[in-house]
Amino acid sequence: MDFKDLLAYKKSFDLAMKIFEVTKRFPKEETYALTDQIRRSSRSVTANISESYRKRKYPKHFVSKLTDSDAENSETQTWLEFSLACKYIDQTTFEELNSLSLEVGNLIHYMIHNPGKFGVNE
Repeated sequence: MDFKDLLAYKKSFDLAMKIFEVTKRFPKEETYALTDQIRRSSRSVTANISESYRKRKYPKHFVSKLTDSDAENSETQTWLEFSLACKYIDQTTFEELNSLSLEVGNLIHYMIHNPGKFGVNE
């Protein structure tokens, strides 16, 4: 299996791309603040999942990279909260993106608690 086949990878990539599209409409003054931060954190979720999969030979590294991914996912949720509070996104968009983020978080937690199912020798 390739890391691109992982459901967590696919879902987090999809979320990052949706965030990219939504943030194209954010005000220009947010370019180096909120827009940059939410794009970076959402992309980092996916990048850390791929890195964790490549480090699955080392159980502690596998879990460590996944916890990094989980932390970035939480950061993304925080930026979504700010986006809603600043009225850059509406409630429906927030709920859709936040729901996807929660789903990604559940998938990451599953991987953390079931490393053997991902080729990690415990």
